[in-house]
Amino acid sequence: MKINDLTKEVIGAAIEVHRTLGPGLLESAYEECLCHELQLRNLNFERQKSLPVVFKEIRLDRLDLLVSNALVVEIKAVEALLPIHKAQLLTYLKLGGWNIGLLINFNVPALKNGIKRVVLGLKES
Repeated sequence: MKINDLTKEVIGAAIEVHRTLGPGLLESAYEECLCHELQLRNLNFERQKSLPVVFKEIRLDRLDLLVSNALVVEIKAVEALLPIHKAQLLTYLKLGGWNIGLLINFNVPALKNGIKRVVLGLKES
């Protein structure tokens, strides 16, 4: 599956979750439901994937989802996406060697306003 098709499919799954649950739940609830929706759509993914960040033999971070070993998905349930959230996703992309990620904030009235697509190496216009 091409990356744009994969991105579209994941966004569709997130919209289905948001349409059913709405805003106001914890990130963990959205993650659980999004994973279930991805399974229903027969998409391969890894949940809570460890990153190669180690400090004195302790793994420091995990990304929420890696879909088809190509698309990083970071789930949020916050009042507003902040620059630090994008920086976090960019760091995950750099550390893992991936090029594209989705930052999805479920705590919005309309999910289309809570999705940010991030591509490593491209500047926003």
